[in-house]
Amino acid sequence: MVAEGISQVPEGRHIFSGLSVMENLQMGSFLVKDRSKIKQTFDEVFERFPILKQRKNQDAATLSSGEQQMLAMGRALMANPKLILLDEPSMGLAPIFINEIFDIIKEINKQGTTVLLIEQNAKKALSIADRGYVLSTGKVQLTGTGSELLANKEVQKAYLGG
Repeated sequence: MVAEGISQVPEGRHIFSGLSVMENLQMGSFLVKDRSKIKQTFDEVFERFPILKQRKNQDAATLSSGEQQMLAMGRALMANPKLILLDEPSMGLAPIFINEIFDIIKEINKQGTTVLLIEQNAKKALSIADRGYVLSTGKVQLTGTGSELLANKEVQKAYLGG
């Protein structure tokens, strides 16, 4: 999957405890052969997530949940993916981190990486989505642009508390 240009940020983050922040990020670049590209990507990840640079020698397990989410996203970005899969990136995060994570997701997409987002926070996800799909028992029930689905009365009633 990674060799084909696809990276994943799994639900629950799954950072490597016992390894430093830097070592976790290095794990994301294991298929990248160009050392200058790896350095450039480290610089980009540290620019996007400055807290990771500050804590680069710290055991990843000691980071807050929001910081661990940033680390998991940074690790996925180290592979320079064309497509990044994000599974429940806001789960278990404080509201301040949720807003920050969604801002980062928008920025990643704006810079040319396709984002496939699986998220239970439907309002937040649809507010940034180009396209959305509403699933029920594993089947697509509705599809449309994010704004179309946000305005849809069925979606509002079933998923947005309206």
